[in-house]
Amino acid sequence: MSYKNTVVCQHLHKSFADQPVIGNVSFGIQRGDILALLGPSGCGKTTTLRLIAGFETLDSGRIEIDGRIVAEDNFSLPPEKRRVGMVFQDYAIFPHLSVAKNVAFGLGRGPQVDERTATMLHMVGLANQGARMPHELSGGQQQRVALARALALDPAVVLLDEPFSNLDTALRQQVRREVKSLLKQNGATAVFVTHDQEEALFLGDQIAVMNDGLIEQLGTPEEVFQRPRTRFVAEFMGKTDFVPGVVNEQTIESTLGRLPLPQMALPSGTVVSIAVRPDDVALQAAEGVEMGNGRIISRQFTGIAYIYQVRLDDDSLIHSWQPHTLNLPPGTAVQATIRPDHTITAFHGQQAIWGQQASRA
Repeated sequence: MSYKNTVVCQHLHKSFADQPVIGNVSFGIQRGDILALLGPSGCGKTTTLRLIAGFETLDSGRIEIDGRIVAEDNFSLPPEKRRVGMVFQDYAIFPHLSVAKNVAFGLGRGPQVDERTATMLHMVGLANQGARMPHELSGGQQQRVALARALALDPAVVLLDEPFSNLDTALRQQVRREVKSLLKQNGATAVFVTHDQEEALFLGDQIAVMNDGLIEQLGTPEEVFQRPRTRFVAEFMGKTDFVPGVVNEQTIESTLGRLPLPQMALPSGTVVSIAVRPDDVALQAAEGVEMGNGRIISRQFTGIAYIYQVRLDDDSLIHSWQPHTLNLPPGTAVQATIRPDHTITAFHGQQAIWGQQASRA
């Protein structure tokens, strides 16, 4: 891990009542990057965030922020000395203080406070709202107040805990665009916790997928989505189905066709699982005596597309995204194949054996 990292976490461990919650978690965040801690409830992502913030103490490990050790084994700096800005899930805006006084909270006293507050309000698009009370603001505006307060102290890192969970779907999309833009404009390093993979893909320069207190995979959104290292990551990142296959020399034989085997020594006859997402699967209605390899079970119309559920001859259920111009009613016999320009991942047990573009053989 290099000096370019604003946050460095090494071998973090944390237990509550002798129950391990975080086990050997390590990562670094480059200056100006946004890291998404992604995973299901109870995976340890919020505890990891609270360890960085100083709201929880380490059992063992080490945390550095901006080149300074803030926690190591029995040593722990308090949150106010760590140069962290925190945006809580419920925003934690003081209801009895005006917008301006909320943003100024923690800045102390002096003529520079009003100037700094005005600058932050202008930055988040609330330049004329300083005198208003929090209850007079929309949810999106309250979110911006919370972010302005976090950035006002010029923190080394901004920590955001499920920051969009209290917003409705349409507002959530708008606010997350605004938050990303504001963080990038400020060159801020940030860590945000979410269970929503769409949010993680949109906001994160890096994504750490967590499960049972461990990081299963850390990488760019494209790496994590397109090349999952474990079956858990493949299942968590998007709608993923699995189709059985059997190794046969240099290929994997499956109901969906013959796929090239990656350069991994697996003997013939080894059973693997092939991960397929709806956009990987091409469908064509079976014609004449050709009965295809599956049958449409159901379909969902989304406006611009149909999502088809198909039961294959091996009894696997898969989904296929098709344009609205392909209208196949339930019961239709189809030929399902992997799109030739898509790269497929197969799994031997829980570990990935990365594939190549699908073969037409």
